[in-house]
This record gives sequence, C-alpha cells and structure tokens, in this order.
Amino acid sequence: MRPSFYPRLVNGPFEDPGLFIPFQFENRAVLFDLGEIGALSPRDILKISHVFVSHTHMDHFIGFDRLLRLFLGRGKSLFLYGPEGFLKNIEGKLAGYSWNLVENYDKRFLLKVFEVRSEGVLSRSYACADRFSPAFPLERTSFNNRVLREPAFEISVEILDHGIPCLGFSLKEQFHINIKKDAVIALGLEIGPWLQEFKKMLYRQSVPETETVISAGNGVKFDPADLADKIAVITPGQKITYITDVAYDGTNPENIIQFAERSDCLFLEAAFLEKDRDIAARKRHLTARQAGEIAGKSGAGMFQIFHFSPRYAGMGDLLYREARQAYLENLTPRPA
Repeated sequence: MRPSFYPRLVNGPFEDPGLFIPFQFENRAVLFDLGEIGALSPRDILKISHVFVSHTHMDHFIGFDRLLRLFLGRGKSLFLYGPEGFLKNIEGKLAGYSWNLVENYDKRFLLKVFEVRSEGVLSRSYACADRFSPAFPLERTSFNNRVLREPAFEISVEILDHGIPCLGFSLKEQFHINIKKDAVIALGLEIGPWLQEFKKMLYRQSVPETETVISAGNGVKFDPADLADKIAVITPGQKITYITDVAYDGTNPENIIQFAERSDCLFLEAAFLEKDRDIAARKRHLTARQAGEIAGKSGAGMFQIFHFSPRYAGMGDLLYREARQAYLENLTPRPA
C-alpha cells in the first residue's frame, strides 16, 4: 500500500536542517524547519501550506526570505509556527524590506503566524495588502501540544531545551485508506475525484457509519459505510517525527522518547560522535549514540540522523554506524 506522506530531508546531513513532507494525493506539502531551501524547486515550495520552525537560529530560519519571495503576489495563505519570540522574529524579517509597491498585486497574500509557548499560543496575521504591518489583533489560545488538526491528520509540538525553547514536531495520520481500484471498476464505477471526497467523508466520521449517500460516478449513489466495506482497506496511519537541536539532559531524553513513540519515521539530529560528548553537551546537541538510543527506546520503525557537525566532513559513516548500533541495542519491539 502506498503511504499518504513521503518525508524527505531538504538537504544533506552536513547542511541546513529541514524536512519536506509532500502529500501523496494532494498538491500540498508541509515543512518542518526552514533552513536553506534552495534544493527545493519553486513548484515544491508553492505546495507548502504550513511551516513549523523548531527555533530561529540562522540555519533553521534563513529560508524564510526565499519562501516569502515565491509566495508574494499569489492569492495564498501561509501558516507558520515557531517557539517563544517567533512573532518578533517574523516582524523583524518583514520590517527589513520596503513594501510600497505591493498594492500593484492583483492577488493578496496572507501570513498567519503562531508562537507556541507552554502557557499558550499567540497568533497574528500579516497581510501583504497592509504592507505586512501588525494591523491584525493578537489572538491567544491554550496550548495542548496539538497545533493543527485536520480530518486526515494532526500535527503536535513538544517544547524542548536547546538553551532556548526548541520545538519538536510530529505528524500523525488518523488512519490510512487504501482504495481497491479493481473493486471500484468491478462495481462499474469510475476512478475519479469523487474518491478523494469519499476518503474525506471517512476521515471526518472516523467510523464509516452514516445514513447519507455519496455520488460515486455514473450517477450511482452508495451508503458510504457499505461502499467502504467493498472498496476500502483501512489500516493504521503514519507517524512522522522530527527532532533537532536538543540537549541530552534534564527531561529532554524522556520527553522525546514519549513524543516519538512508535513513529514510523523518526528524523533525529546527531551533531557529534560519542567521543565528543562534552562538546555536544556544551553546545546542547545530541551525539549519534544518544540519537540512536532515543530512537531505539521510542520504538521507531525507521530513523534517520542529520545535522552533522562539519568537523566530521568525510566521516559521516562513523555517525551512521554509531547511531545504528545504539538503536539496535535499545530497540523496543513494535507490536505486531
């Protein structure tokens, strides 16, 4: 069965962090972290609807300018999430440019920015038509880890420590729906856009029991629950977790293990080798061994390390080997 999401790191392990997650069945993507994004095509960047920034150190945030430049003049809304101080950081970026000609754009672009704090989430919108001034009122909502919820999936945040608040992110699909195309054709139905609407109906209801009907092509109508039994295979959904720039002390390790528990794909920084753990501690990063230990204890099905220190240029295999060994030594078996 084809998964719904195909996550991939934007850059190589020695370059700026960023995880691009395109949606298999939609012209859409989300992005975890916003370092240099030149490796993404303009077409891929314009698929992005939501960006989640772990923290605003330059190597995690410098891609904002390219992102903004490509979205200008388009009738889109872009949602950005970041840690404490994020609104000020965004406003500083926007204030660095002159916007006197934006009234010439026919289509108006809107930024919706969320600052995630343990005591609550602050948000504000910035309109291109208003020259990105903070004209909209500041909004406040409670924080319960989940910052985005849609019928098919949700995205959660864990506030971690990097000397400053640093966010970890996890995308969890509610469940996965695979359509049996042969069964659709056997019923005399067309393969078409109505199948996406059918999936959305199943996601909205969680359990496909309803008295409503769905038009399934050729003028045929079905009860969705009955149709689901005939053409759909429903299996557990994907979980994709991304963690970077965290110290291996305090509550960080246990919080990450719980947050990443049973991830199908875990992307985890591994800046240093274990022999340099003192440097890692001083710079508040993980070693490859610590990353592998966390991945194993979380029961991750697959994990990938990244964000290597340039001191190991040409020696990336040592980091991969160290992380893999620690993963196998600490692996918690996944349930059958």
